[in-house]
Amino acid sequence: LWAVVALCCFAWSGAKASVPAPPPEVQRALPEVKLQGEARMTFLGLRVYDARLWLPPQADVRQYDEAPLALALHYLRRLDGPAIAERSLTEMRRVGSFTDAQASAWLEAMKRAFPNVGDGDRLVGIHLPGRGARFYFNGQRTAEIEDAEFARLFFGIWLSPRTSEPRLRERLIGAAAGER
Repeated sequence: LWAVVALCCFAWSGAKASVPAPPPEVQRALPEVKLQGEARMTFLGLRVYDARLWLPPQADVRQYDEAPLALALHYLRRLDGPAIAERSLTEMRRVGSFTDAQASAWLEAMKRAFPNVGDGDRLVGIHLPGRGARFYFNGQRTAEIEDAEFARLFFGIWLSPRTSEPRLRERLIGAAAGER
């Protein structure tokens, strides 16, 4: 009986699950963002990273290529930076086509942007609509790629309907987007 009373008092107090704050680099670039969604990426049962998508309240995630947004990946294992860049390029091809020259330039830029990561490290990408993307590793800026098409395809890895991970996308964009 006391457990029921305590539970009722707890619920009445208005307690709710805490929503994580955006990383400092996101707060600086996009001061009024809200958490749109979060998801865990696994591969063959192995935990790879936890992803969180941050958007300004007025942004429409279905128009991700036109919205300022931030995607934070909290890594749960060690991965090689160049391998992250190469896999990103492969996944970008699912979203849209691009030339070999673009692929080469983008791969080199991503290799500069993505260092080797380990358990607990954080990579953040910030979409700059019409301009490109800015990247951070554990709060330190690593690169800015000034190419709007690159940014559209890169963030499309997670947010495009053509993603290779539709369940992860669904969790990131949240039920508010109305897509299932």
